[in-house]
Amino acid sequence: MLDIGVTTPVLLFPAISLLLLAYTNRFIVIANLTRSLYSQYKATADDTMCSQIKHLRLRIKLIRHKQMWGVVAFIACTLAMLCNLGGQIQAGYVFFVLSLLTLLISLLICFVEVYISGYALNKQLENLGQLNE
Repeated sequence: MLDIGVTTPVLLFPAISLLLLAYTNRFIVIANLTRSLYSQYKATADDTMCSQIKHLRLRIKLIRHKQMWGVVAFIACTLAMLCNLGGQIQAGYVFFVLSLLTLLISLLICFVEVYISGYALNKQLENLGQLNE
């Protein structure tokens, strides 16, 4: 079995921390946009805004899931370092692999959320193009 040592999981710490910060920032922006669209929808009852709000609801759900998996990756990475420091190399290896897998899940969910974001923006631009014709 590969000896990952104490330092290998340490390499994931800054990456996971920055990733969670980026996820939180996306969540805040989308939450504010949702509140703004909701206020506009209440004032105008425009059905296109309702569709946008549904997309934003899905994106918020995805962001919550990718944050959750990112936190699990962070916890598993921490446990890997603790096990390695305590001489439990086998358990450290398992936790390190778990941290990599959960980080991968988080990144895949991020990919889906970014794809949906791009799709929603393209739809909005199409609507804008139809208004200008």
